[in-house]
Amino acid sequence: MNKPNLSIILPAKNEADGLKSFLPRLRKQYPDAEIIVVNDGSTDNTAEVCLSNGVFVVTHPYSMGNGAAIKSGARHASGEILVFMDADGQHQPEDIPRLLTHIHNGYDMAVGARDGDSQASKARGFGNALYNRLASYMTGHTVKDLTSGFRAARAEKFREFLHLLPNGFSYPTTCTMAFFRSGYSVVYEPITAPKRIGKSHLNITKDGFRFLLIIFKIGTLHSPLKLFLPISLSFFALGMAYYLNTLISVGRFTNMSALLLSTSVLIFLIGLVSEQITSLIYNQGNTATPLPLGGKIAEDACDERAPHTAQPVA
Repeated sequence: MNKPNLSIILPAKNEADGLKSFLPRLRKQYPDAEIIVVNDGSTDNTAEVCLSNGVFVVTHPYSMGNGAAIKSGARHASGEILVFMDADGQHQPEDIPRLLTHIHNGYDMAVGARDGDSQASKARGFGNALYNRLASYMTGHTVKDLTSGFRAARAEKFREFLHLLPNGFSYPTTCTMAFFRSGYSVVYEPITAPKRIGKSHLNITKDGFRFLLIIFKIGTLHSPLKLFLPISLSFFALGMAYYLNTLISVGRFTNMSALLLSTSVLIFLIGLVSEQITSLIYNQGNTATPLPLGGKIAEDACDERAPHTAQPVA
């Protein structure tokens, strides 16, 4: 049996209601695609709904997080192109061809960028806009939707970063910035996402703070000097201003001025060393043996392989 060229992966936690209507639409749009639903510890009949619609189900024995579900799905997928979608009905199967067109035209990853009307709330829209601007600064590229979970990517390139992806809700953040850092091409396709079916599992306060932390964590991995240099310059400017003030008022160079200027130098040197370490890490990654196109990843190649049970459909 020939392997499918396309694998569609849907992480799902208690999404039975949405999947009842979504899976038939998805199967109708792509009858020959491999559809994998990762049942992330659902307590409803998510697994039964998936099996009744003839899709492959990977079941986590307990909830491990959205990112963990994405990693499990990517490891089981056999297609050369991976499409990731939410199982809550926000992403439309009819939009998949627009992402795939970019992949076929040579891009390594295509991301569905939600418009302003697709944000769940004004607060979340403002937060996403802030994340986009910070990520754009870190990467040097325009990031139109950092947190969109609707994306298509070449399988062998996506799997290079499985070890970097967190188990929580911020896998799109890490994935996007890792692609940019590795010099892989990313394109954004405008989409409109309708209101989700069911209750959101995202906590805007708790997970919003986590998103912000991950931006800075990946920023230090992506381009540390862009993070450390402004901080260093701020301390340097503050030290010089304090020195000029004390020089005029008391006519001497104070210990506080020395502390501020020394701190600016130390921060700059930390950023410089981090930049070199980052370059070495990615150079090693580029010289590593590439993963095969399609097929399942070998057990010993997945250091963070999550326990699960697979339930194929006959």
